[in-house]
Amino acid sequence: MWKSNGSKMARVNISDVAREAGVSLGTVSNAINHPERVRPETRRLIEEAIERLGYLPNQSARLLAGGSNAMIGLVLPRLNHGCSVQIASGARNEAERAGLDLVIMNSNENTEVERRYLRFCTGMQLAGVLVHPSTYRVSPPQHSPSVPVVYLGALGAPREVLSVSADYRAQGRLIAEHAVACGARRVAVIGSASLPPLAERLAGIQSVGAEHPECSFEVLDEGSRYGSTDGARLGEKLAKRASRERPDAIIGLADAIAAGAIQGVQAAGCDVPGDIMVAGCDGNPLAWGGAVPLTTCSPAGYEIGRKGVQMLVGQIAATRELVRPFLLERASTVGQGAAHRSELSGLGAVRAFAELDMGSYL
Repeated sequence: MWKSNGSKMARVNISDVAREAGVSLGTVSNAINHPERVRPETRRLIEEAIERLGYLPNQSARLLAGGSNAMIGLVLPRLNHGCSVQIASGARNEAERAGLDLVIMNSNENTEVERRYLRFCTGMQLAGVLVHPSTYRVSPPQHSPSVPVVYLGALGAPREVLSVSADYRAQGRLIAEHAVACGARRVAVIGSASLPPLAERLAGIQSVGAEHPECSFEVLDEGSRYGSTDGARLGEKLAKRASRERPDAIIGLADAIAAGAIQGVQAAGCDVPGDIMVAGCDGNPLAWGGAVPLTTCSPAGYEIGRKGVQMLVGQIAATRELVRPFLLERASTVGQGAAHRSELSGLGAVRAFAELDMGSYL
């Protein structure tokens, strides 16, 4: 915003904000660059003055003067998946607690765009950058980045990089163990294991199968992870088998395909979970809109985003962290009555973990 100065127009500066708020220049500077150092009531006065005057801090000048940028970047591969939404939510809440702003960028699963956004964030000297690579892989860095970078969801990240990821193999194990515990003896696994997380979930499921020779685990390596239509087709196909060949449980390597499988099983005239239990693996809230609540893992994205920001802020010595899964036992495997009892008792398997705000997922 510009203010009148005789016949000329002058840009609003930090001195104008200080005068308007009735505080010193240093207090305004701290409120902009180090808000945690300023009392909340004083920050509010300064923010109101900035709003009235339309003051815009000169970020370029501040960086040239050796200042730091109180902002972190978050590069996501997509914004149409529940995990990405939860990562953004966890990162935003943790950044706010640390007095940082968060800017979110969507690479649309384009690795070149990811690299361009990373270069942009480092060039702007942001306080740090979170990157979720669309390939789920990270190559060893050729040189040390000029700002801290934490990779999210990357499997097998080199020791020299900071990373936070979900324990995808444990997700598969958890769901398979639950199916066996619920009495499943013929389990069908659906979904193409085309990406590292899906392959890891499949490996976890198969490890449970190896421990239970009394159970058969059939893998149908087909169906997109976003494919509820694929899931419906596969669910109906499996449900129409002869009773001795029909699975008593279906596990989708992703929640979207599992949710579709429920529709397919019901379309074939079978009951879920009475005839066939159905479960997902990835904790994707955007796939939970069906008539039968889907058993899956608790969403890991919120914790990945939160821990990623903590790693940036704290510069902790540990350079690797896994977010362990928690079971969300719901009607698709245990029936409506048991699921209702789990909800009344505090969300069943996750009730002991008070730090998880599961209400935002259900």
